[in-house]
Amino acid sequence: MLRYLLRPASLPALLCVALLLLGLYYPAAALSASVRGLTIWWEVLFPALFPFFVLSELMLGFGIVHFFGTLMDPLMRPLFRLPGISGFVVAMGYLSGYPVGARLTAQLRERGQVTQAEGERIVAFTTTSDPIFLIGAVSVGFFHNAALAPILAAAHYGSGLLIGVLARFHDRRAPATPPAAGKKGGRFLLGAALSAMHEAVQADGRKLGRLLQESIGSALRLMTVVGGLVVFFSVVMELLTKAGTLDLLAAGLRTILDAAGLPRQLSASFVNGLFEVTLGAKSSAEAGAPVIH
Repeated sequence: MLRYLLRPASLPALLCVALLLLGLYYPAAALSASVRGLTIWWEVLFPALFPFFVLSELMLGFGIVHFFGTLMDPLMRPLFRLPGISGFVVAMGYLSGYPVGARLTAQLRERGQVTQAEGERIVAFTTTSDPIFLIGAVSVGFFHNAALAPILAAAHYGSGLLIGVLARFHDRRAPATPPAAGKKGGRFLLGAALSAMHEAVQADGRKLGRLLQESIGSALRLMTVVGGLVVFFSVVMELLTKAGTLDLLAAGLRTILDAAGLPRQLSASFVNGLFEVTLGAKSSAEAGAPVIH
């Protein structure tokens, strides 16, 4: 019995049991965290993400993704070793924030337009926050300092693009998606892009009404999953906080922060950010660490 419990495969089951016991011991805290997570999903995430999910589905059906993918192929391949269609995912991911980039990548993978290795590289550097979150929520809302916005944006998106360049070496032996024929430049490139768009519309074959209906249905299903994850991890963090586990992790991080020359009061922010980025950013603003003036 003990030998079975000590196996690595048994760890998820033990964690689930531990969380269940904590939820029974702190029922009020679990309920409060659930309501808080549900409020964040309904008031912030749903209105911010749902329109982009629907639009991304429509753009796929109308062939717009294929149009821009063909145009961006000469840029994406030498820089990131990715097909041009991934450029649309990069743009939408950076403008709309997570999990739009991951969702679009999954759609391209399901359609066979990117390989598994290419999908992994795309997700690696398109899972980012949107500019509105960085400027409105973090810079102004949490830190009350709009001057932080350019610094946060440069660090956030610059590091993402750097990861994209480095990720080109991931799984170098994996086969790459072949480029579309006829892409040479100028009018030839534009013609190939229009041709790819027309072929995508013909292959999809759905009328506007059906496409809109299915786009809304797919977006609603995805938003339900997002909401469930937000509520679940909100409860998990609250229970771990009540049990003192997060405090132990923060204490262990203080030594690392001291060695790196960073303020040790940010240890709790790092721990919170590992579970949920919004709570991590809010905790950083409340930690009292020095920022630019």
